[in-house]
Amino acid sequence: MPLMLPEARERAVLLTDVHTVVHLDLTSTEDFGVEATISFRCTQPGASSFLELNGGRDVTMNGEPAPYADGRIALTDLAEINEVRITARMPYVHDGDGMTETIDPADGERYVCAHTSMDITQKVIPCFDQPDIKSTFALSVTAPSHWTVLANGALEDRSSGERGDTWRFTTTPPFSSYLFTLVGGPWVSVTWDEPYAPAPGGTLPFGWHARASQERELRRDADELKRITSTCFQHYTSIFEPEYPYADFQQVFAPGLNWGAMEFPGCVVYRDEALKQGTPTELEREWVASTIAHEMAHMWFGDLVTMKWWEDSWLNESFADFMGYEVSGVAAGYTDVWTSAAITRKTTGYRADRRRSTHPIAEDTDKIVDVDTAFANFDMITYAKGNAALAQLGHWLGEEDFLAGVNKHLTTHAFGNADLADFLDSLDSESEHDVRAWAEAWLRSTGFDTLVVTRDGDVPVLTREGSRPHRLTVSAYDDSMQLVGSRDVQLGDEPVRLEEFAGRIVVPNSGDETFAVIRPDEQSWSAITAGLSSVEPQLTRAVLWWTAVDLTESRVIGVDELIALADQHLRPETHPLVFEGVMRNLQTITRRYASPEEASGHLAVIADIAREATDGGNPALAPGASRVFARLTADRQRLVAWLGQDDVDPSVRWAAVQRLAELGDDSHIDPEAERDKSVSGHHAALTARALVPTEAAKAEAWARLMSGNLSSHEFDAVGDGFWGWEQAELVHPYLARYVTDGLDLAKRSGQAMADSIGDAFPRLPLTEDVRRELRTVVAAALEGGDVPTVLARAWNDALDDLDRTL
Repeated sequence: MPLMLPEARERAVLLTDVHTVVHLDLTSTEDFGVEATISFRCTQPGASSFLELNGGRDVTMNGEPAPYADGRIALTDLAEINEVRITARMPYVHDGDGMTETIDPADGERYVCAHTSMDITQKVIPCFDQPDIKSTFALSVTAPSHWTVLANGALEDRSSGERGDTWRFTTTPPFSSYLFTLVGGPWVSVTWDEPYAPAPGGTLPFGWHARASQERELRRDADELKRITSTCFQHYTSIFEPEYPYADFQQVFAPGLNWGAMEFPGCVVYRDEALKQGTPTELEREWVASTIAHEMAHMWFGDLVTMKWWEDSWLNESFADFMGYEVSGVAAGYTDVWTSAAITRKTTGYRADRRRSTHPIAEDTDKIVDVDTAFANFDMITYAKGNAALAQLGHWLGEEDFLAGVNKHLTTHAFGNADLADFLDSLDSESEHDVRAWAEAWLRSTGFDTLVVTRDGDVPVLTREGSRPHRLTVSAYDDSMQLVGSRDVQLGDEPVRLEEFAGRIVVPNSGDETFAVIRPDEQSWSAITAGLSSVEPQLTRAVLWWTAVDLTESRVIGVDELIALADQHLRPETHPLVFEGVMRNLQTITRRYASPEEASGHLAVIADIAREATDGGNPALAPGASRVFARLTADRQRLVAWLGQDDVDPSVRWAAVQRLAELGDDSHIDPEAERDKSVSGHHAALTARALVPTEAAKAEAWARLMSGNLSSHEFDAVGDGFWGWEQAELVHPYLARYVTDGLDLAKRSGQAMADSIGDAFPRLPLTEDVRRELRTVVAAALEGGDVPTVLARAWNDALDDLDRTL
């Protein structure tokens, strides 16, 4: 049963000084063994509480048997000091929610990873599974002798035995149970000692680790991964006053993780797909850098200081998201990182903020009634909009005051828990600004403002439609869109006259400092659409491209106008982040807003833009452009020719295989799957088979999709292929079945699978009548009231997107 807020509040008052000693046996392929001792104090002796564990067997508390039922161990008549001992055999899982077992298709090697998070650690070890009850962890693990095991603590000792090797790790500082992890398998590793004066001996053990079958890729990228890690670590330890809290810093590309990455203290885990077989695109390179910086920021903001309850998850994620972009730019050298944020990251925040599920960045505590509701709120309001709000806060306060407040927060609440009020107290103590009023306007409200440009004669006038204070840059251009000047503007209730920019084209928020959409005046928009490709700098160009996309989604301009704008101005684009970001948005718009009759023409234009960039000789554009071209083109001869060449990037090869399958030629799937036996190849083959445009192939793919036998990653792969771009008529019979069969599967599964089912919503070009038909079926299911919380959130969001289209 999900943990409810009142239960968590009561338990947090009762229990203190928690220590966990646990031994895990991973040598069996049937299940894993758990032996745990948890000691803690009770503030009210005689009271009762509970401990979570999904699969308890032999349990005693203070020497007496403790009853176990429905995933909870009852703790009654607590003493001042208590000790619970548990012995259990627990099942491995394959959906990424718990002790995840993966067999690598490339070499048959086995990996076991404790992928935990909110409400999941109880599937691995007994724990008080809420963020404001922290525990130390002393872990030992018995595993096959050829494995390497990594965990939150540093390795203390390794010994050999008859059943395998036992790894013992140092006792950790206290942290929340959702951050517990270990990963075991025949990892390949790149390790080094990172200089850090406060550590014993002046260094800390650092490492990068990947599956054995990914050794080539890890060795190829090791120098850059190490450089990013070291430069970001040295930057954080120079700007944060608390010392790095943990004994080492390991990073692992692990199979089966449901998130992009997870900030486990001392042992960060990334989806292994992030370690690319072929050449990564610029957006992918930037994502790796910003994610490394993001997860490292969590070591302080999230792990050292943690929210009390999940309504303040933004204190973790918004801050880490902001720092991930900022620090990967200033420390690791990815200086264009905010350009990618403008055209890819912030866009998700705007879209989320238009839906009925929008919520304040800092949600009211009482609205996060249980952990399922909290899980559904880990969205782009929490990440992208929260990131943008903190960027605006830093711009408004100034970097010095902002960092001073952050450090006050980290030092005051180190190894403890804090909420929004605590954070505001820290900022307020270091700034003369009215931080609480800013927070009320930005963090406690929903929606976003619109920055409107009008003219008073020749003088541009900037007006805010909304309620938030903004500090931003306004830039002026001449009629050919050459930059002539910029100024800093503080915009509130009163319009701002831009006298010095009389007669000029003006672009508000040209530095993307705030979270607001732009509505240019007619003179400015006419010049922008005529000269968009020449606008400098590229960050402003990205902001204007997003403005064009937003105007399309707001039905101010048509999809055909956006495609025509791309046809004119994306072809000469040379910046890879702008090019890739716009290409992603064009495909999203076509999927969501085009009719089946329009889609083919739009896709042909997008494919031709990608072809031109692929063949144009710009090495920065080619990796991203070639994938788009291979996935969308109707040029079968070019696709087959690519597959006949050995030096074609694996991602491009699979895109070609998938497009040929979608066009009716599935003969290339099996040969490519035999050629590429990696995990990414396995998933790509699943997508390709689901794309085959025959009734038999769709029936087979559907049976696989809804079988309950797929991991969440395999489900995503099949779902990605099932709803083909131009297969609306073929998949029409499955639209209603998606709702009925998907709901049945969600009821049999956990949070992660429900999230994947929501992601598999049929987003493809459909007629208006069919969109309404789909809407009716989904709405009826939701009105029935029997949809799991996570899936209900995803479906309500999908309905809002449908309504926007309609």
